[in-house]
Amino acid sequence: MPAPLVRPMSETVSPAPAEELAARLAARPGHLYVVATPIGNLSDLTERARLVLATVDLVACEDTRTTGSLLTRLGLHRPLFPYHDHNETAAADQLVARLQEGKSIAVVSDAGTPAISDPGFRVVRACRRAGLPVVPVPGACALAAVLSASGLPSDGFLFAGFLPPKTSARSAFLEKYRDFDYTLALYESCHRIDKFAAEIVTVLGPDRIVCLAKEVTKLHETWLIGPASEVAERLAKTSLKGEFVVLIAPGGFVL
Repeated sequence: MPAPLVRPMSETVSPAPAEELAARLAARPGHLYVVATPIGNLSDLTERARLVLATVDLVACEDTRTTGSLLTRLGLHRPLFPYHDHNETAAADQLVARLQEGKSIAVVSDAGTPAISDPGFRVVRACRRAGLPVVPVPGACALAAVLSASGLPSDGFLFAGFLPPKTSARSAFLEKYRDFDYTLALYESCHRIDKFAAEIVTVLGPDRIVCLAKEVTKLHETWLIGPASEVAERLAKTSLKGEFVVLIAPGGFVL
């Protein structure tokens, strides 16, 4: 087997100057950028995301106050366009029209990666239908963060986002996936997490291993991991502020 090629030091490629790199990563006309923003810790914003947000013509966002505050903390000032659950379809058409005029646009959610249980899917679909380039700018995602650090099986998982608010619908979901071979991953609000924890115990049994995590990357980051009955008891003594990521291990899994 031939020896691996080792480039002499004199031939090593020097890193591109900062100005050249910034120009290369800057937003391009007619491109939609799907930009992940921090889920809590501002330091988790990537340098590429910062450069894109600094150079796009428009930032489409869930809440102009939230995104405006983020941009201010970054020392950036860009025009904002409200893009949320209530106007998503009409707004998507307007954004496509702006892109066709040659504008560059970043779409962001209040926190994390757009289109992952947040607005973003419809404008991306509209751009794909129109043949417009869509560029992901990856970064923070609550689902990925919790799954990677939970200790529950991560070789495969089913992400179901937010379940319906009714107990019957949530219980039906748990019953349907009772014998699923991989980890179940969901989001749940502070208003229903206690009821959902109890439903897991009732439907899947007290020994099913679960992970409930909230405020991940923030000051009061909280992890509750173990048998469902024990987690439900610990949850009752925990502040419920914030949104939760819920992981449910396959039956028979032990920590």
